[in-house]
Formats: sequence, C-alpha cells, structure tokens
Amino acid sequence: MSEVSPGLGTGRASVGAVLDFAWAAGEFTATDVMAGTSLTRSTAIDAIDTLLGADVLRELPNARAVGDYRSGRPARRFALSPDLGVVVGIDAGDTHLSVTVADVLDQTLVHHRVEVSQAQPASDRRALIIERLRAALDEAGVTRDRVLAVCAGVAAPVDRNGISPPHPDGFWERTNPGLAEALSDWAPVVQIKNDAQLAAIAEGAVGAAIGCRDYVALLASERYGGGVVVDGHVLHGAHGGVGEGVVFDHIIGVGSAVGLPYAVQDTARDAVSAGDVASSSALGQLVAEDRIDPRLVLTLAASGDPDARLVTDRVAAVVARIVGVLGSMYDPARVIVCGAVAESIEPVLAAARSLLPAELHLPAPLILASTLGAEVVSVGAIATARRAARDVSVPQLAEQRLSLRA
Repeated sequence: MSEVSPGLGTGRASVGAVLDFAWAAGEFTATDVMAGTSLTRSTAIDAIDTLLGADVLRELPNARAVGDYRSGRPARRFALSPDLGVVVGIDAGDTHLSVTVADVLDQTLVHHRVEVSQAQPASDRRALIIERLRAALDEAGVTRDRVLAVCAGVAAPVDRNGISPPHPDGFWERTNPGLAEALSDWAPVVQIKNDAQLAAIAEGAVGAAIGCRDYVALLASERYGGGVVVDGHVLHGAHGGVGEGVVFDHIIGVGSAVGLPYAVQDTARDAVSAGDVASSSALGQLVAEDRIDPRLVLTLAASGDPDARLVTDRVAAVVARIVGVLGSMYDPARVIVCGAVAESIEPVLAAARSLLPAELHLPAPLILASTLGAEVVSVGAIATARRAARDVSVPQLAEQRLSLRA
C-alpha cells in the first residue's frame, strides 16, 4: 500500500488503498473501489473526495453525459489526474546515453539516445547527462518542478546510496560519475541502479519474465552482466554487485566478460586464422577486409551458411557455459539474453540450448532472447521511476496540495 502521510487526515489507510487501486484501474466508480479494496461505501467516497481535493484524482463525465446512461442515478466516474507530473529514466551506458521522459501511467513523451565516447572524462559525462536531461524536459514541455522521480541505470555496481565502488581502471567511476549527487535535486526521489538490474525489472514488467519469480536478465551487448531475480526479488548485495560480469574472466571456457557482438567478431577472426574457415569464403572476405558485422554473421547463420554456423556454434558453447554457471548459482527458471544483440542472437541460443544440460546438474533454465531491444535498460528505469512516483512522490504531492488549501 502507498504510504500516505498524516497530512492527508485520519483516513490515511483508506486514502492509500484508493490511490493504490486507482493506479491500475483506469476509469472507476466508488462501487469499483469497494469491490477492489473491501472499503465501505462511505469510506470509499470520503477517500475519493480527499484525492479529488488534492487534484490527484479527477472526476469524469457521468454515464448520462457520455451517452451510456440507461436508468437510475448515473454513477460518478473517476481516474488519476493527467497533471500529476512526469518521471525520467536514464540509461548511461558505456557507449551510449538515453534519456526518456514519461507520464506516471503508460505514455512516453520524449526519448533521446546519443552515442558517447568511452574516453569521455567523468566530469564531461556528468555534464552531458544533465544537458540531455534538460533538453528532454524542454522538448516535452515540462518544467523541472514537475519531475516526480528519476532513475538512472549505469554499467557499474551501485550501492543503496547510489554510489559505485572504486574500479581498478576507474571504469565504474566514469560510468557513474557522481550521479546520486548530481541528480539529487531534480526530483523528490532519485535512484541510481545497475543497468542489468534495471533490465531484469524491465523483463519482469513487460518482457519475457512476466509472471516468473526466478530468472536472470543477462545483458550481453557490450559486457556481460546479470540482473538476478530470486523468489520475486531483485538481488542486490552490499555494493550492488550481484551478477557482476567480471566473474566470467575467471571461468574456464569463457575467459572474458566482453559481450556477444565482440565474441562473434573474435570467433570469426580466430576461425579464419586457424584455417577452419576459408579466407576466400564470404565470411573470410569480411574478416580480411576487417568488416565483420556481428549481425551479418548471425543472419548468415540463420540462413544456414556453414561458416557462420561454425562461428555461432562456438559462441554457443561459451553462452551455454555462462548460463550453466548462472543456473548453478541462482537456479533460475529462465535466462533472458538482453540488449540490442538479442534481436539477432537466436542462432547462438538455439545451439546453446542443446549444450546447456551438460553444463549443470540442476534442470536447465529456459534460454530466451529479449524482445525489448537496445532500450531494455531505459524501460526498466522508467518502470522503477514510476513505482517511486506511485509509492512516494504522488502521496507527498497530495499532502502538499491539501496543506496549501487548508
């Protein structure tokens, strides 16, 4: 139940129950609230009126006004106000930056994505994130005071205060350049999260893990990283490092945390260098000209090209080992491969599925390709920001509005 502050009066529990109901109800009546919350009619109506007074709910035209009236007194109809504010999701990846502005329900207002340099200093990256945030709000026509929650995903472990631990090469400090402090005054709730954890949230909300309580979202486009969900809870750890991909540097048969596109490229080069793929073949020519597009290799494999199939089968052996390790550690029902690479990775996953049972003693998890594409982290960031708005910012907003009218 949403926490509604004492400023909303003695009926805070009932007001919270009605507010929780309203998020998923769309249009509703007091009778709908009674059925959905077990409140009495008088209590439901009092709570609805309180939220109307705070402009958190709006009253819609009744059934007679919209031509749906038959007999008797038409029921009053309500919905959440469209003017509550907006939420912001940020995906601050290693080589890209996405900023999304959305309403608190289901509409995306603005989405920006730009490529960024891996050599960009932390101070420049922080300034760019603020600049793109301002630009996105300007395009949406939204002032800063209407931002209810911000969630930013970064390619680094993040503790519960939004701080990343030091990295031997400074990578984590660069990808999370003090965002908890830099964004602290942009919204009532600001959360900095690991990108793979946000991918897991996205898959559970609108992706391949809907209804699943045990799964891993494996980000695989740039570097491997896992968002782990066990018994319906996203696992975090003392420093936010559950699922950190550096473990794969130390696993025989994997040897590196670099993502699947790079693995396809490196495996193709190695196959040609070893003479397993003829340099005169289509794939060999791509290698010779240093024009290996992983998507092209995967497309060739899907069409049955034997050289490309050789490459994808070798990559599949690595993927099976990775999924086997995840399966042995966390016992998931599903492992969902996420990121832009997921759109074309099926030839690798098909081969990995046949190899996986030999990689662990537990029943093998189902390996799936995400359907959320390159924006999976953005989707998770928006879902997280919306939940924060629902649980914290909107109840606070209601209290403030009622206090001003008292």
